[in-house]
Amino acid sequence: MEKIRIQKVIADSGYCSRRKAEELILNRHVKVNGHLALTGQKIDPVKDVLTIDGERIYYQTKKEHVYLMMNKPRGYITSMSDDRGRRCVTELLPNLDVRVYPVGRLDLNTEGLLLFTSDGKFANDMMHPSRSVSKTYRVTVRPDITDEQAVKLSEGVMIDGRVTAPAEVRVLSKEPNRVVMELVIREGRNRQVRKMCEAVGLEVARLKRTAFGPLKLGMLKPGTCRELKPEELRAIRGAVKKPERRRK
Repeated sequence: MEKIRIQKVIADSGYCSRRKAEELILNRHVKVNGHLALTGQKIDPVKDVLTIDGERIYYQTKKEHVYLMMNKPRGYITSMSDDRGRRCVTELLPNLDVRVYPVGRLDLNTEGLLLFTSDGKFANDMMHPSRSVSKTYRVTVRPDITDEQAVKLSEGVMIDGRVTAPAEVRVLSKEPNRVVMELVIREGRNRQVRKMCEAVGLEVARLKRTAFGPLKLGMLKPGTCRELKPEELRAIRGAVKKPERRRK
């Protein structure tokens, strides 16, 4: 493979920008095959071993993998197609050179942050419960929430024959017959948040995912999407819990 400047290899990996890569090289954080790298140095991204502070960096061209964030509106199903004629989230995607798939699911009436990628390993890391990537939801429930119900949600409730993992619950506002709370979970079971609320006697009036790990929905308009920034890719990958090594 043609040799490429080391700053570009780091930037294309999603680790950081080229400018930040240059800073890392100058500050002696980057090595190639065990030796300190030089600014402007060209390497073979396939054969040479590139590390930053001991962490292996893998090269990828932008054409190889795509990482998108969408603000899914209500009324769309998370599916590539539907034989019942329902609207699918894929209708909202821009024209791409590669095929992307949704990372996990948001049900028909749930809105908010939905990731898409062509990178199977990335998708698996995001969805596998052992990786403990958090999902943050803004939940509007009726009629009210008691301290006992909040404690049950945070400690875990029985749904589909299994107790949910501990969650973080924070009440944001209260009005007559209406409560808005923030719920953070680290699982991805089918309709989990709705089922958790139902299990403690709460009716979900509105459900919106506002964050996926360190990624925040921000001001992205409903029905639109954008590519993840290199620093966002770095942050979400860093949020993945490393699998424990088996003892011999």
